[in-house]
Amino acid sequence: MASNSFGNIFKITTFGESHGVGIGVVIDGIPPNLVIKETDIQHDLDRRKPGQSAVTTPRQEADKVEILSGVFEGKSTGAPIALLVRNSDQRTSDYDKIKGLFRPGHADYTTFTKYGIRDHRGGGRASGRETIGRVAAGAIAKKILEEKQINIAAYTLAIGDIVAKTKDFNFIEKNPVRTVDPEIVDAMVQKIEFVKAQNDSIGGIIETVVSHCPAGLGDPIFEKLNANLAYAMLSIGGIRGIEFGEGFAASRMTGSQHNDKFYMDGKNVRTLTNHAGGILGGMSNGENIIFRLAVKPTSSIAQRQATVNKEGKDIFCDIGGRHDPCLCPRMVPVVEAMTAIVLVDALMAQQAIKYGV
Repeated sequence: MASNSFGNIFKITTFGESHGVGIGVVIDGIPPNLVIKETDIQHDLDRRKPGQSAVTTPRQEADKVEILSGVFEGKSTGAPIALLVRNSDQRTSDYDKIKGLFRPGHADYTTFTKYGIRDHRGGGRASGRETIGRVAAGAIAKKILEEKQINIAAYTLAIGDIVAKTKDFNFIEKNPVRTVDPEIVDAMVQKIEFVKAQNDSIGGIIETVVSHCPAGLGDPIFEKLNANLAYAMLSIGGIRGIEFGEGFAASRMTGSQHNDKFYMDGKNVRTLTNHAGGILGGMSNGENIIFRLAVKPTSSIAQRQATVNKEGKDIFCDIGGRHDPCLCPRMVPVVEAMTAIVLVDALMAQQAIKYGV
């Protein structure tokens, strides 16, 4: 199975299955002497882990990270860093009854068709639990960005038809749905609890804002910053679309409306508006990078659904197990992690150009 690696200079390779021994990541390209503590990584893993509230899956996992290599006396050595999180709350028997059938909305059919074999225990590699490795790697990428004072804030903008009207970035980690609008938390929670009671699920929108990003990251053709961010985001299970800045609304605007006019702010070039979402010609322009993600409703629902089995017979399936009724709250740290990985990779590429490496 190829395509388990991401990045050019700052490169990650994730491994492990949802109900296997554990999930992990190998990170290459980390410069030496970066201070790395397990607590730094654990913070973001705790934000991603299951069992956080009534609106997430009840699966109980400590998701405690182990640093296996690449760190000595609290600092990176320049060697590959391997991180491991062991699984402890597997209930493989929950999936025995769906072993020979293809769950609607999942990768069961496509995986089996491609490889002729699949791990039916929670989806195997296709499980959302694979993102543990991404979040762990992203926590280290964030430490590099912090040295450059680059900040990433992802949050739930909408759940179903409930959309944030105001934005308080300090509120994101103070509510179970990780939204930015204190006035809609109760409505979002009630929406999730309602669909959960119906044995159903609900989708939403995650918005991300990157601030203090320097101009010039990315390249104008095949390594466009927005293209690499889109690639990273669409590699996350459950993401069905992405838009930057005005996004699809730009199709209804004129050029004079959409163009962001430049002006001088002291010695800095700025724009009066930010319809482009901080990226021009595939490169950051120094303004906030803003993009939104369409998150589909969780595929695993407890309703009886029509499907087929490996023998090609029409049957019905009842999916057991423990699943999130809405993906958005726990997906926020995953989005932040993949954003950080893309930005660090772009920073390193820019540094290579600067010094002629």
